[in-house]
Amino acid sequence: MWRHTPRDALLLAFSVAQFAVTILLAAGWDTAHAAGRPAAFVLLTAMTAYNIIVVSHLFTHAPWFTSHRLNALVSVLNSANIGQSVQAYHLTHVRNHHRFNNDAKGPDGTTRDTSSTYRDGVDGEHTPLLSYALGGALDSLADRARETLYTTRLWRVGERETALLPLVSRREPRRTRELRQVRADRAAHCLSLALFAAVSWQWTLFCYLPAFFTALTVVNVQNYYRHYGADPADRAADSVSHYGRLYNLLAFNDGYHQEHHLSPATHWSGLPAVRERHRALLESRPRIVSPVPAVLGFLHRRRPRLHHRGTSAGGTP
Repeated sequence: MWRHTPRDALLLAFSVAQFAVTILLAAGWDTAHAAGRPAAFVLLTAMTAYNIIVVSHLFTHAPWFTSHRLNALVSVLNSANIGQSVQAYHLTHVRNHHRFNNDAKGPDGTTRDTSSTYRDGVDGEHTPLLSYALGGALDSLADRARETLYTTRLWRVGERETALLPLVSRREPRRTRELRQVRADRAAHCLSLALFAAVSWQWTLFCYLPAFFTALTVVNVQNYYRHYGADPADRAADSVSHYGRLYNLLAFNDGYHQEHHLSPATHWSGLPAVRERHRALLESRPRIVSPVPAVLGFLHRRRPRLHHRGTSAGGTP
């Protein structure tokens, strides 16, 4: 049943619990106490951000089940949880980000990685944090709004979706299966939004949507500091790791990000072994190891700037 380990049941349990808690928050909004509403906002933001950063991210790289149908159901469930298609997340993240690894701008003046922190930067620098985090969240929110309009075609992937279609497999029947999954995922998050509004439109408008936007911003901050200051030209130093035991226990080894870049298909449980396997390589060159998780990367004040040519670095493991 489990493709890698029964411990993935913990991730599944979180997914189910998140959806149930979200419904309960919506149902209890009208009778919530004054302090309960801000708490609901914080909880919803944290669950959504954690799902995107940890749960759905791990699932896109290493699906939990041997059964395609069970994995399809998980994709639908978490599409409702994160307000976007998990299959589309897989396509853009695995087949774009992990192909080009947060690359710097090329001769054409742009990056091949559409989520690269250098994409809107100037003179070889990263995009400013606020622009990357808030601007990216606004772009994502606009994309989700457009997807609600795809109801008219029952959420089918359209011929003009030129950012998504090139990432879909060219081989059949895999291509058809992926496009069908994107469609099912879109239907799930759009119909779940309608369900939330039916339970409490006030909660949907004043809690869910602001929490969703805030979660997207937090995710962008996380991605920014997973790569900020790293060397995009060095395959073994193009991202930032954090080896804190508590964080990696709670976040299923999410801190092993350089190792994840070296071996994206490795299940989360195998990332410490990737570090050991590549220890000589990782220790042979300057790279960044953060003392704090990526979401708190702004606290890493003395972070080296390896993307500057000629920069001498610290931060070795």
